[in-house]
Amino acid sequence: MIDDSINYGYIIRYIRDMLPERTGLLRELELYAAEHEVPISQPETIKLLELLIKLGRRRSVLEVGAAIGYSAICMAQAGAEKIDTIEINKDSAETAAGNFKKAGLCGAVTLYTGDAAEVLPNLARSGRRYDMIFIDAAKAQYGAFFESCMSMLCPGGLLVSDNVLYKGMTATDELVLHRKRTIVKRLRDYVKLLCTHEQLETVVLPVGDGIALSIKRDEI
Repeated sequence: MIDDSINYGYIIRYIRDMLPERTGLLRELELYAAEHEVPISQPETIKLLELLIKLGRRRSVLEVGAAIGYSAICMAQAGAEKIDTIEINKDSAETAAGNFKKAGLCGAVTLYTGDAAEVLPNLARSGRRYDMIFIDAAKAQYGAFFESCMSMLCPGGLLVSDNVLYKGMTATDELVLHRKRTIVKRLRDYVKLLCTHEQLETVVLPVGDGIALSIKRDEI
């Protein structure tokens, strides 16, 4: 597993020691991700996703960035009944499809292979609506995904944006690498949009690599 947590090592170790170890297919996927350097969400981020689904009874979920299917499987096992997930990389999508089959989730998870910037508008035009949307894809594109995601998020729905602190670079110029300046600028603009949007109530948490939770206010 690629560890991009922004917290101190001793805090991360303490938190993760409190989490039950995954078994079966999920453990296999964790080992596969570590061996092949596939980015999957950190254990504490996944546990937060699972609790959000259980607490809010989030039944329909859209995921932007499937990777090998790890987070979608976790969300389904936490109670999400219908998950649509998008993956741009064909090899990763093929692996994810196989993992969904192994998990017995072919009827619960629909996988779309392609660029989310193109897939999302098509889903929006089809009238899709979701209780929760989890964005964990190309960080520089979060802003481009926003309008389509907002249009599909139900009133009272939850928008979850992962990696918004981006190894701490979003929070301070002192950490920004030259080659990452464009990504960081776009992430800062995106976080500001979440925090100032009139239809959203947002909190940014230092969990994993930084996660933003945004509730869409009920329409008046």
